[in-house]
Amino acid sequence: MSQDPNKTLRLENVHAFYGKSHVLHGVSMELRSGEIVSLLGRNGSGRSTTVKTIMGQVDGSGSVRFGERELLGLKAYEIAQLGLGYVPENRDIFPKLTVHQNLMLGQKSRTKRPPRWSFEDMYRMFPRLKERQHTEAGVLSGGEQQMLTLCRTLMGDPDLIMIDEPTEGLAPKIVELVAEYLKELKRRGLAVLLVEQKLAIALEISERCYVMGHGRIVFEGTPADLRANAYVRKEWLEV
Repeated sequence: MSQDPNKTLRLENVHAFYGKSHVLHGVSMELRSGEIVSLLGRNGSGRSTTVKTIMGQVDGSGSVRFGERELLGLKAYEIAQLGLGYVPENRDIFPKLTVHQNLMLGQKSRTKRPPRWSFEDMYRMFPRLKERQHTEAGVLSGGEQQMLTLCRTLMGDPDLIMIDEPTEGLAPKIVELVAEYLKELKRRGLAVLLVEQKLAIALEISERCYVMGHGRIVFEGTPADLRANAYVRKEWLEV
């Protein structure tokens, strides 16, 4: 698939703070259109802060560009309108609304092209959501809520989607479903930045990997490169 430079995400020398705490220390990375790239590291390494900074939820310095547009300084909703989607780790659903109503809230009007995704697509990928489409989201299991959060973000028809720990706490069968879902996104031309602790799934579906430690990028390469680098795995990934 040909890559579109207008849909490439580039971070250059990004710093971010929580109050006086310096969390990101000069992060530089790139995600091209149609790629799945994993951002790996232990808890506290800065992975979630990186995606929140991209999405305008944490103030940063340096440069975050999507195509020709600088994202730093924009509001989160402005960044979403440019074609970026974000699936947070905390499964931020609307508990008193039904599954279908949650998906409806994810929709946004796009005039440049027909939307890539429909309700039928969501229900085909995750039949359990179709079964429970009239159920309040707050009573769904954790795995079902994760499916719903992923699908609601897709209904906004992003060009690039950032997903924070999608398999956290899920049963193995649901993890397999999520992996297939991510591959489907790539087949449809989306770029995916995957924040994930499960090394196996990240290496299976990613084309490139970044490893973070102490707020810095400490490794960049292919899954094969990471498998061959015992030092990086031991020093920055293994518990």
